[in-house]
Amino acid sequence: MEKDKLRELIIEHKERFLSRKGLIKREIQRDIENYIKHKEIILITGVRRGGKSSLMRLICDDIIIRFDIPKANVLYLNFEDERFVDFTVRDFETLYETFIETESPEGRKYFFLDEIQNVEGWERWVNRLYEFEDIKIFITGSNATMISSEISTALTGRNRQIINWPFSFREYLILKGYSLSEKDLYLREKRAEVKKLFKEYFELVGFPEVLKIKDTTLLEQYFKDIIYRDVIAGYSIRSVKEIKELTLFLASNLGTIQSYKNIKNLIGVKSLNTVKNYLEVLSNVYLFFLIDLFDYSLKRQIYNPSKIYCIDTAMSSSISFKFSHNRGHFYENVVFLELMRKNEEIFYWKSKRGREVDFVTKKGLKIDTAIQVTLSLADKKVRDREIQSLVEAKEDLNPKHLIILTEDEEGNEIIGNAKIKILPLWKWLIRFE
Repeated sequence: MEKDKLRELIIEHKERFLSRKGLIKREIQRDIENYIKHKEIILITGVRRGGKSSLMRLICDDIIIRFDIPKANVLYLNFEDERFVDFTVRDFETLYETFIETESPEGRKYFFLDEIQNVEGWERWVNRLYEFEDIKIFITGSNATMISSEISTALTGRNRQIINWPFSFREYLILKGYSLSEKDLYLREKRAEVKKLFKEYFELVGFPEVLKIKDTTLLEQYFKDIIYRDVIAGYSIRSVKEIKELTLFLASNLGTIQSYKNIKNLIGVKSLNTVKNYLEVLSNVYLFFLIDLFDYSLKRQIYNPSKIYCIDTAMSSSISFKFSHNRGHFYENVVFLELMRKNEEIFYWKSKRGREVDFVTKKGLKIDTAIQVTLSLADKKVRDREIQSLVEAKEDLNPKHLIILTEDEEGNEIIGNAKIKILPLWKWLIRFE
């Protein structure tokens, strides 16, 4: 590309980037702050429209304020701009020269490179900058292959990997300008306000723009963008019909256990490998996720069916073919995403008697927490089932914590050596640690 065109893009992109105001501070910034002064490249991945660019802007603000960095030392480029369509790895050196000539930066430079995976071979240039220049580099991409083994190998020991998840309930409270302390939870009026806000959040869930304008109709377009740009174009998938049918099936069956064979038969694809490949792609673009059964036998773990979850239950509602949804499974999906934000190692579990526990989390070699999710424990059969499942988990896995999350019930159950904490989901989501 010509220098004049690159100069135009450098100036325009940075001006637009730095002019963004009114962004909500994200919880993940606390982790990233620890890495800013070090040289490692920060790789930020996550679902399209999940707020990665805004997160980079917030990080840029942190850097400018904390280290008193002149704006001339900042480069921001979004490689989804169609004017980069002819940009190749050979143009990176010219880009860097043009930036130096245009901005005349002094001292350490800070590069924010959005959706850089659109340029094949980008990691070689980034690796060279890391090796020979005084530059802190932040990179985003809407694809988990950004942190694949090949790229991780190219940047071995030189990168920190961050996943940007959609807004948590705590972040939604910040968005609404709602300040909350642990003491507030003992006040009836405050609890009522928080529960009302949780109901709003649950209907809208976590995409930033949807939360700001309270318009879930955006989600259908987000879904189409992910499918056509990240899945079909990004992975050169030929059968649009098959991938669409698969996503509709997954969206309509959140929180359910499904085998590859069952999915293959239901959507009519020819082989199990096709199903596995499609599911891997949908996970890579952060749209749908599978969690495995926990078993001390790795073989049994691999060969058992998996449970399905989505990046956003409001999105799954907008694309699925069910007219009514299992609210309990939607609650379960919210719990799944919160555990992922906490970077937990997650499984589901079944006892020898066939009782299922929705989530078990593993720390090191041991199970740390077992969680059941249900709307209500008012029905004795439901209560007995949920409690007995956790009792059996305690006997077999000996987790430290046993939790039942409900819509609005709270209390404790002690059965033998099993101490079970019952909490409303909204309260668990804002727990003070």
